[in-house]
Amino acid sequence: MNETNDKDVVVGLDIGTTKVCAIVGKKTPEGEIKIIGIGQTPSKGLRKGVVINIDEAVLSIKRAIAYAERMSGIKIDSVYTGIAGGHIRSYNSSGVVAIKNLEVAESDIRRVIDAAKAVAIPPDREIIHIIPQEFIVDDQAGIKDPRGMSGTRLEVRVHIVTGAVTNVQNIVKCCQKSGLKVKNIVLQPIASSQAVILQEEKDLGVCLVDIGGGTTDVAVFVSNAIKHTSVIGIGGDHITNDIAIGLRTPFRDAEEIKKKYGCANTNLVDDTETISIPAVGDRKPREIQKRMLSEIIEPRVEEIHSLVKESLDKMGVLPMLASGIVLTGGSALMRGAIELAEDSFGLPVRVGKPIGVVGLKDAVDNPMYATGVGLVLYGFGQAQKEDELNILPESRAGDDNLFSTILSKMKSWVKEMF
Repeated sequence: MNETNDKDVVVGLDIGTTKVCAIVGKKTPEGEIKIIGIGQTPSKGLRKGVVINIDEAVLSIKRAIAYAERMSGIKIDSVYTGIAGGHIRSYNSSGVVAIKNLEVAESDIRRVIDAAKAVAIPPDREIIHIIPQEFIVDDQAGIKDPRGMSGTRLEVRVHIVTGAVTNVQNIVKCCQKSGLKVKNIVLQPIASSQAVILQEEKDLGVCLVDIGGGTTDVAVFVSNAIKHTSVIGIGGDHITNDIAIGLRTPFRDAEEIKKKYGCANTNLVDDTETISIPAVGDRKPREIQKRMLSEIIEPRVEEIHSLVKESLDKMGVLPMLASGIVLTGGSALMRGAIELAEDSFGLPVRVGKPIGVVGLKDAVDNPMYATGVGLVLYGFGQAQKEDELNILPESRAGDDNLFSTILSKMKSWVKEMF
């Protein structure tokens, strides 16, 4: 088997609450990204995107990797992995410096980003991303790449994403115990956006809403810059749990019922339709109106929408979303999801499926693979930059000063927007 240290091969590892998915991508001579392997297994050891049992999580990762290796014929030894969970916090910041030689050099860019990140961060938190939104040279705003421009004053506006140190360490530790090197940790909505959002949407203004099993991830892009990210601790598993309790049926059966019959909008359900509900224990199944199932699902989905909208209102970005909302994640396929979201947000809504790949395209043509495919695309984007600055040190999980990695990644942060 070939190994993933080949620069033409990238593996995205989506460690989710409901599934662990490994996706192998290979760059073709024509420059296309070809999906050559997929490995998926039910996730154990995670809750709401956070590791709660390392041994179970490692077992799930190993199984997904083994499936992906068999399909792709690639020996997987390194991955790009996503991170989410309620511990994620993000905010916008800015920095200003004087341009040394009246012409912007990379050293000036590094200094101004260093100034932007010089904010008080609690010792129990780690910076995951620093993403430049725009540069301002003297009074000229909206600059994406200021290198070589003449001026005296350089300002940058950045988006900073932080996570709890212990949760970041646990993700890395699970991968290391599975025999994998983590090349980079990527916030899941940022990864998903790589796979499902069009460039035109990023320019006009768009919000990605990725409804996963344990969390709902949000990312807002305006003028091709990321303006806001957040992670909400409610997802598809909460809908399933509501069904299990409301219909008094086992969780596993409730998940199947949700996938097969679920509808997020009661207005679309025929009052005469009925479905059979398995009972707990040796009790006989019973018939219920399909509308009753929808009446359980709709309030929870509306709650998710209201929390997302509250997050957007708080940041003042809702009026900027000219392209509307892109729904992705497994729950995006539920019948009525688009209609209910359009009612909730008052904006156009579409379902986001992975784009920009070839090969096993049909196999990943599903919103549930948005993060996995996005991690592959993100990895190839990073591979085109300075590789040595994008690889996390293998000692990271045990490093006493996790922020020492920040300096080594400075250039890659700058280049994330170019």
